[in-house]
Amino acid sequence: MATALEQNLLEAQPREAGTKNDARKVRRGGKIPAVVYGAGLDSLAITVDPRHVLRILHSETGHNTIFDLALTGGARAKAMIVDWQYEPIKGTLLHIDLKRIALDKVLKVSVPVILRGEAAGVKQEGGIMEQMLREVEIECLPGDIPSHIDADVSQLTFGKVLRVSELPQSDKIKFITDANQPVAHVTSVKEEVVATPDAAAADTAAPAEPEVIKKGKQDEEEGAEAGDKKPEKSEKKEKK
Repeated sequence: MATALEQNLLEAQPREAGTKNDARKVRRGGKIPAVVYGAGLDSLAITVDPRHVLRILHSETGHNTIFDLALTGGARAKAMIVDWQYEPIKGTLLHIDLKRIALDKVLKVSVPVILRGEAAGVKQEGGIMEQMLREVEIECLPGDIPSHIDADVSQLTFGKVLRVSELPQSDKIKFITDANQPVAHVTSVKEEVVATPDAAAADTAAPAEPEVIKKGKQDEEEGAEAGDKKPEKSEKKEKK
């Protein structure tokens, strides 16, 4: 379990909260609009450099990174990214929400779960690994936020499920996610049945038999109807 706290610096400039047109002007200037709140202080509209934000989001600790927010004309504060928005087509960063952090107060955050080792059910029994839970919610001090949580799956076999309760425990973090929640298991490979040419030909010819029977039955019925009509003609001759 990694527990290193990554220190970064994000510079910001105050701005006046405005309309969408104002936000577009900010982006045309190479910055993106943002808002920072928390720590008992009023929320503040700011602008930041999207390249520096992406550097934080793509770091080992990702959005859980605690960094110094340096506001022009104001004091520095510890902060973290709590929300961000991308442009759906181009994928460019549009807006972020920041939260001021008190290092002596616990936080609730979500951290990724990384599977480690090769499961016995995969190596010896030919199964495939399926991860059902990729993040868990935990509670801890900002300085103890792990970049990820390692899950050892080497002893995982068919019929056995790795649950949150079996993840590495620590006195510094508390799991909020249900302890019985499944994290991963080994499942069997589904085999696709491929029909042979002979079987396919037999399946194709199969419907022909009912059609022949139906046709023969129809001929018999037509013959029977014809037979019923002939005596009627003979009766007419007798009357004459």
